Amino acid sequence: MTKLFEEISEALQAGDVNSVQEKLKKGLDEEASPRDLLNEGLLKGMGIVGEKFKKNEVFVPEVLIAARAMNAGMDILKPALIETGVESTGRIIIGTVKGDLHDIGKNLVKMMMEGSGFEVIDLGTDVSPEDFVTAVKEHQPNILGMSALLTTTMPQMQKTIEALEESKLRDQVLVMVGGAPVTDKYAEEIGADAYARDAATAASVAKERVS
Repeated sequence: MTKLFEEISEALQAGDVNSVQEKLKKGLDEEASPRDLLNEGLLKGMGIVGEKFKKNEVFVPEVLIAARAMNAGMDILKPALIETGVESTGRIIIGTVKGDLHDIGKNLVKMMMEGSGFEVIDLGTDVSPEDFVTAVKEHQPNILGMSALLTTTMPQMQKTIEALEESKLRDQVLVMVGGAPVTDKYAEEIGADAYARDAATAASVAKERVS
């Protein structure tokens, strides 16, 4: 099966939707574990794309093509994962903060989180502190993830944390922040619990913290 996992990973990196789906179907027909197909095939491939993206060896278009292949692969795998009773890792609410309409990074994080077994509630872009608070009340997530791509919108992260404190919800949720201008130091200054520099790191940090 190792060869098949490698082929799935390579097809995903190349963004070859048809090949990814065909190889996953083959794996399921041959009774490979859906979780192994996910971890050793899709996620491994996406992890490699994430690493290359960090090193500027690939760029946003290639990442989006790989992401599309990942989504297509998940369409095949999801029913099998549900059937085998793979438990949800946890629940995450994510969104890009108020005043910021960037969503590529957030969408990559969403996909990596789903691939890691999280249930993701995506609030979209331009999300106000009040909307984050309402969503936390309603969905009671393990993690709240905020993204900012502009230095001018970064303060909205702190405002959201303050709004959570005012609503007596701060202790109930782990706050993770990220985005191009955001740093580990800034996350610490505003009282966030975790910082992730990219989508692949976000997923691994989330899994680590929730477990």
